[in-house]
Order: sequence, then structure tokens, then C-alpha cells
Amino acid sequence: MCDSHSGVILISHWNVIMLAGLNFATLLLSVAVCQGSQYKDINSETVSVDQGSTYGSLWPLPQQVSLSEVSFKLSSSSFRVVDAEGSSAGPSCNILQNAYRRYYEYLFGNARKTGHFKRKAARSELSELQVSITSGDSDCDGYPGATSDESYELTVDQPYAILKAPKVWGALRGLETFSQLVYEDEYGAKSINSSKIVDFPRFQHRGILLDTSRHFLPIKVILANLEAMAMNKFNVFHWHIVDDPSFPYLSRTFPQLSQMGAYHPYTHVYTPADVKMIIEFARLRGIRVVPEFDTPGHTQSWGKGQKDLLTPCYSGPTPSGTFGPVNPILDTTYDFMNLLFKEVSEVFPDAYVHLGGDEVDFECWKSNPDITKFMEQHSFGDDYSKLESFYIQKLLDIVTSTQKGYMIWQEVFDNGVKLKPDTLIHVWKGNQQQYQNEMAKITLSGYKTFLSTPWYLNRISYGQDWTSLYRADPHNFTGTDDQKKLVIGGEACMWGEYVDSTNLMPRMWPRASAVGERLWSAKDVTDVNDAYSRLSKHRCRMVERGIQAQSLFSSFCRHEYKGI
Repeated sequence: MCDSHSGVILISHWNVIMLAGLNFATLLLSVAVCQGSQYKDINSETVSVDQGSTYGSLWPLPQQVSLSEVSFKLSSSSFRVVDAEGSSAGPSCNILQNAYRRYYEYLFGNARKTGHFKRKAARSELSELQVSITSGDSDCDGYPGATSDESYELTVDQPYAILKAPKVWGALRGLETFSQLVYEDEYGAKSINSSKIVDFPRFQHRGILLDTSRHFLPIKVILANLEAMAMNKFNVFHWHIVDDPSFPYLSRTFPQLSQMGAYHPYTHVYTPADVKMIIEFARLRGIRVVPEFDTPGHTQSWGKGQKDLLTPCYSGPTPSGTFGPVNPILDTTYDFMNLLFKEVSEVFPDAYVHLGGDEVDFECWKSNPDITKFMEQHSFGDDYSKLESFYIQKLLDIVTSTQKGYMIWQEVFDNGVKLKPDTLIHVWKGNQQQYQNEMAKITLSGYKTFLSTPWYLNRISYGQDWTSLYRADPHNFTGTDDQKKLVIGGEACMWGEYVDSTNLMPRMWPRASAVGERLWSAKDVTDVNDAYSRLSKHRCRMVERGIQAQSLFSSFCRHEYKGI
């Protein structure tokens, strides 16, 4: 593809055609929000100088980008973001109004608060970004969902820039892209180049998992992570809210669960008001909140507040005093689950809930004589996966009755549990060959799936490990085009054994950014050296915005992190 105007670069996900001269290469070097002096070549032991990227500091890379060397100034006293005439979203759309304020502050800081008066834009200035929601229903009052439209088109030219999107979710993504096109000179003056961008996500499901059971994460940290997710165009917060170590979710129906199961019943819990605030904060950034209540394993903290929920383990003929997974043979278990998931379905508006189902230890079940008798009555023999399937099937029926869809870890599928056609299967086990085989097997069976195996960010190593995260791709398995269509995306996971509020953000970012580009940008966006240049600048932008994103390598940011 090529633009007939001289001095224009047109970039699509399948080609790059450069018509501008060396002046534009020089210009792009100034786009950087940070100055990385040099970096270690990703593919060798030599040290190379960062020559800058054709794409400036865009992250994740949009599907199609046309950039010009023509630039416009942006002034805090004259520039504004407004609703375009004819947009289906007006001044009452709090999603957009909040976003306008947020991005103005990203661009100009507190300039408006310092008493600058509104003045008419000069001829070389960009005066407005006009945002137009083109469909009749803007989704202003709704929640993002599994099929929300996040596409947008952005045109930057005089007298104003235009951002068009069918829904508000696409407008949010376009506002982030617009902010990434703005750069400043050594004196702090803001500029933006004439541009044309057409963009949409490659995958619909682009998630981050946080574990708030192994370490309690204060609300402030969760909100900061949601802010960073929006900067990287993630759209699913997978909230692994409870697990063996603690039960911080304060249930209205069963308050004793957190009273007895949380690390502390008052300081280390998420109240209904906390949960509501987190969901709304996420909604304003186009992010879904999907809770995970993992059973029948990973439930030790549940048993502290709910009598007879867990299976008593035996040592020979007598109880050992310890407990195993949820007791699947008691009717009271399902009465409890019915009430709990009814509450969960009302508290969390998303159409899906994650039900876990992984890592069930059968030893306690095997030791319990009542379980043994139940197995005999149901002709399960010695196959305890059948007992697990018995429990899971009843749980799935309960969740279905609440009008929710469900996500499950891959073991539930592997064990042959009967699943609804719209079940989402979460792949997390094995090495590369094993998880690719699993993806092929699941999609061949007609189920939708998403990947996490290569993106466990709690696993750390010395050096630039983001490159392996960047190279992993959910479509890299042997299968037909129809099978590949069943892959909805992936999630980066941060399990909390060694992570709390002191180290979560720098361990997560910008490593998770690498996953974000893989899930948003086109399949053939794979140049690691180009990615390094853009990611270094993007990382500095996050730092300037207050995100504690760790460095990729020896470098510096123009605006360093200044602490709390």
C-alpha cells in the first residue's frame, strides 16, 4: 500500500513502504518519550545503538499506520478533546468524559489547573481531537463484554484530529493511541505528526490474572494495574480472588468465609463496596472483571468458615484432623455452592465466571471411607477423576442456572467432563509442545480456548526475558483455519507466592506489555529489535504516568520515576 503524497510513510501489518527521506528518520528519533542510550542486541552478545523505530513509540502496534513528516503543535491552553457533532455519545457519557480528562492530564499534566486561559489555536497548532461514536448504541451505560467492538479509526490533520469508533470501547483504545503519537522536544513543547490509523485487536480476549489470595493486594495496587492494562490495551482482569491461603472476598451471604478465612477479617478483605469500585474503575477503561472461585481443590481457606464443606482426611481408620478438597458427596455442598454463585452472579456483571477445576489432589478422597462407599455406589471403581467430574458437572449446572457462562482450567476438559458448547477452556500446563498439542485437541473438539502457559510472569530469570513472552503465539499449533478461529486470545498470569504490593508492578510491567502486543497486533509483527525500541519508549511513558515499570536494559528516561 502506498500514499501518493510526498513525505508520507504508510505502514500496514503486511508491509512497510517509506517514501520520506532521511529527515523523517531524524524526526522519528525525537518521538521518543525516553532516551535509551544503548541496549544489548537481542540476538547476539554485542551491544548495539538503538536507531529508533519507524513506528515511534506506538505500543501495541496498530494494524495500519500512515505517518507524515508534517507536524502540529499542541498547547495546553488551546487543545481540547470534544464529542464530535453527530456522535451517539454526548456529555452524559461518563466513560468518554472521564477518558477525556484522563488523557488531557497524561498529555499536559496539571497545566489546566495552573490558571492557563483558553486561547485560539495558532495556524500550526492542532486545536481539537473530535471523538465520534458512529453506531446508534454507544454502550456508554454498559459493561464491556466478550464480543465488544474495540475498533477505531484515527485521523490527525488540521484543523482538528478525528477519532471514529462504533462503540466507546474503540474510542478508549483510540485515545490511548492518540496520546502515544504526541511527543515533546527538549523544552517540553508538545507536537504530533499528521497521521492516519486504522486499528482493531487480533484477539478478543487479552487478559491479566492477579492472585489476591497468596498475598492480599491493596485496592490502590489493583487500580494501578488496571490503569497500566488500559495503557497496553488489555481488556480482561481475571481476578483470582480466593485460594488455599486466604479468602479475602467478603460475601454478603456467607460473611464467615472471610471472617475466618482471610488473613485479617477487617484489613485484608475486599468489601462489597471495594469490589463495586474496582469493577467500575475497570469499566471506565474498557476492562472486564472476571472473578475466579476455584473448586474443588484450592479451597483450604473456604473450610475455615464453612463447616463440613471440605472432605475429612483419614489416617487408617480414623480422621487425621486435616482436610482435602470440597466434599463432593454431600447435598449441603451443592446447597452452599448454589447460594454462593447466585451472589457472585449478582455482584460481578460480566457474562462469565472462572470456575477453576485444576490441581485436585485425590489422596484425601481415597483415604475417606464415606467417599469409598460413594464411589462403589456410583460404579466409579478406583477412578477418582470420575468423582471430580461428578462434582464439576453439578457445579456447572448450578452456574448455568445463574445465566452465566463459564471458564475452566484445562484439566476439566482433559478429564472428560460434559461441557456446554460455549465453555471457554484455559490452557496453562506443559512445555511448548504439550500446550500446542492441548490447543489443537481442544479446538478439534469444537471448544473455544485461550492460552497462558508461556505467560506466567511470576517465573523470572536474569536478562531480557520479555523476548520469549513476545515470541509466543496462541496460533502456533497444528490445526485448520477453523480451529484457529476458536482461539480467543490469552492471559498473562501473576501468581502470588512471591509477589505482593511491593514488587507486583515492576515485575508485571513492561513484561506484560510484550504479551499485550502479541494479543493485539497482527500475527506478522515479530521484529524483536523494532519491538525493543518501541517498548523502551513505551516503558518510559508508563513511568512518566506513575507506573513502576522496570527497565529493559541500561538506559534512562527523560522523566524518571520519582517514588511515592
